[in-house]
Amino acid sequence: MLFQPQQKILFVGDSITDCGRRGPAAPYGNGYMSLVRSLLMACYPHLELRFVNRGVSGDTSRDLQARWERDILAEQPDWLSVMIGINDVWRAFSSNPHEAVPLPEYEATLRALLTSVREQGARLIVMTPYMIEPDPQVPMRRQMDWYSAAVECIAAEQDAVLVHTQQAFDIVLRETAPEDWAPDQIHPNQPGHAVLALAWLRAVGFEL
Repeated sequence: MLFQPQQKILFVGDSITDCGRRGPAAPYGNGYMSLVRSLLMACYPHLELRFVNRGVSGDTSRDLQARWERDILAEQPDWLSVMIGINDVWRAFSSNPHEAVPLPEYEATLRALLTSVREQGARLIVMTPYMIEPDPQVPMRRQMDWYSAAVECIAAEQDAVLVHTQQAFDIVLRETAPEDWAPDQIHPNQPGHAVLALAWLRAVGFEL
């Protein structure tokens, strides 16, 4: 397992990370981040890890960039877990296509943000964007895979732990339907959040 005693692990992203952490499920939300926290605390109580959730529903990489100094760098985490990019793609397929973030901009922004936090000494955990869709030829899924590939390259450059969330959903979709995991192929139900949490935990070397 990668973590050391009393380290601070900060999670940042969009609604998948937010999950009500600023409202009824404060301060951790009721999604994958909360599941990860609970399991790490239960299995590694001696580490006394600290957790912070800074997910904001609706965020794209542009929105993340605008709040990076306040919500990330000022927190000085030991580890930063980032999942961003779903809205960058999804907006192109919604009623607000002007809010979509082109792949070159997304890639440049994410690279710059991760570099800045690494320069503070933090380690990185980078999660790919995903769509809960088994057919890679569906246009939005195909575009999401392009953004995911960019994340994989950046993670390698930054010596980050990579959590391949699309692959995690692809495995369960061999036996199930997308609606088993999310009503809209994006926002997971509790079993869907468990898929994300397990992928994250496996990537950091979690053991029962």
